[in-house]
Amino acid sequence: MPLCLLVVAALLLSAPAALAQQSSGGSPPTLDFEFYRARIEPMFLVKRPGNIRCAECHERGAGALRFQPLAEGGTSWTGEASRKNFAAVSAFVAPGNPGASRLLQHPLERESGGDPFHGGGKHWSASDPEYQTLAAWVRGETRPTSKTVVRIIQTNAAGDDSHLIDPATNTVVGVIHDIRIPHGVTSAPDGSRLYISNEALHTLDAVDARSLSVVARIPLSGRPNNVDISKDGRKVYVGIREAPGALDVVDTRSLTNVKTVPVKGEIHNVYVTPDGKFAVAGSIQASTISIVDTSTDRMVRTIAMSAGVRPMAFDTNPDGSTKRIFVQLSNFHGFAVVDFATGQEVARVEHPPVPGVRAHNDGLQGAPAHGLGVTPDGRQLWSTSKVYGYAYVFSLPDVKEIGRVYVGQHPEWVTFSPDGRYVYVAAAGDNQTFVVDTKTLKEVARIPVGQVPKRNGTAILQTN
Repeated sequence: MPLCLLVVAALLLSAPAALAQQSSGGSPPTLDFEFYRARIEPMFLVKRPGNIRCAECHERGAGALRFQPLAEGGTSWTGEASRKNFAAVSAFVAPGNPGASRLLQHPLERESGGDPFHGGGKHWSASDPEYQTLAAWVRGETRPTSKTVVRIIQTNAAGDDSHLIDPATNTVVGVIHDIRIPHGVTSAPDGSRLYISNEALHTLDAVDARSLSVVARIPLSGRPNNVDISKDGRKVYVGIREAPGALDVVDTRSLTNVKTVPVKGEIHNVYVTPDGKFAVAGSIQASTISIVDTSTDRMVRTIAMSAGVRPMAFDTNPDGSTKRIFVQLSNFHGFAVVDFATGQEVARVEHPPVPGVRAHNDGLQGAPAHGLGVTPDGRQLWSTSKVYGYAYVFSLPDVKEIGRVYVGQHPEWVTFSPDGRYVYVAAAGDNQTFVVDTKTLKEVARIPVGQVPKRNGTAILQTN
C-alpha cells in the first residue's frame, strides 16, 4: 500500500470498541467539527516528500477508513463531504485520550510510544506540530493554545518548497512542501496562516502556520506572481502576470477568489501601502504602476514609468500616509524615486561599479537590480545588484548612499527582522539566504535554503 500520512486506522478492518473508552472517569469531550475541518482534514490533502496524499489512497477505501471523493480538480471537500469524513475519522478516536486513539498512535514513531507497526509508515515524533494539533483536537480543544514566533519565509523559485528561518538563531526551523514554483509570500496579521502564490497550479495556497500544511488552494484568474495582504487580514491581493493582467482579491475567511480587478498591464509585483489604503501593482510589460483603492477594490489612477516596473518600496509622511515610491526598473542598475501624491519621478539613482569586482551580466532577466526594501524604522533603503552581488544602502529621507555589502550571487528580494537589526537577502545564485547586520553592514550568516531563492518575507506566526 502506498505511504500516506493520516491513514492511521486505514489498515484496520474495523475500529475497536475499546477506542471509545476513556482512560479516566467522567464524560468524554465532544470532538469539535470546526476545528476538524479547519485544522485536521486539510492534513489528508498534504503532499509530503516520499508519500502520496492520504486522500489518494483512502478515497478508494483502503482498509476501513474511507474519505468522500473530491470533485474533479477540487482542492478541498464540500461541507457535506467534510461531515461524512468527520464521522469516519472519529470512529478511530478515543475522545479525551490521544494515547488510546489509533488515528494518532498508528503513525507515531515507536520511540515516542507509537504502535509497533503501521502499513502506511511512521511519520511523527511526539513533538511534531501536526501530531500536537491532532492531540489537541482529540482532547476536545476548540482553540488550541499557542504562542507567537518570528519567522523569515524564503520561497525557492526553482523548487517545490519554502524555508522558515528563525532570526534568533539564523537557522532553518521548518519547511513548507508541495508548492511548486512558489513566488510571493505574505502572512495573516493574527499569525494563523501564510499565503504563497503557486505558479505551477495558478493558485494562492493557504498554509496553516502551526503544521505548515497547505490547507487550501484557491484558483486564480491566471498565473500569479507577487502577493500582499490587507492590514485587517481579510483580503490577499495577487498579481496576475498573464495578459491582460489583473489583481485578484482573495477573501481570507471563505478562502475564495471574490474579485478580479482590471489594471494596466500584466502584474509582476503588488504591495499594500504602509497605511493600508492602496494596493500598488507594477507591470513590466506596460511600464506602469496601477493604484487600487483597498476600500472599494477599484483602480483609481496609474503612473507611467520609462521602463518595466520591478520591485518597489515605500516611505511615509509623518501622518503615516505614503510619501514616495522607490522603483527598480527593467534594464536599469539602480532605482527611481516617485512622489506618491503627484505620480512624478523626482529622482533617479544609478548604482556605481564596485571597485575590484567584476561585473556579472549573464542571466539578469532584464533586472540588474531586483531587490528593494525600507527598514522598519524608515531610516534605510536597501537595493540589491545582480551585476555585482552587493547591496547598496541609503539613508532616508535624503537617499544618500552610506555603504555597500556583499550579499551573494544574483541577490534578489530583501526582508527585515521586525526590530530592523538584520536584513535577509535571497541569493538566487548561491541557494542561500544572506543575513547582514543593518547597523554595522557586516555579514553575520549564510543560510542554505532551496533551489533559486528569490522572494522572501517576515511573519509573526502562531505555533503550538
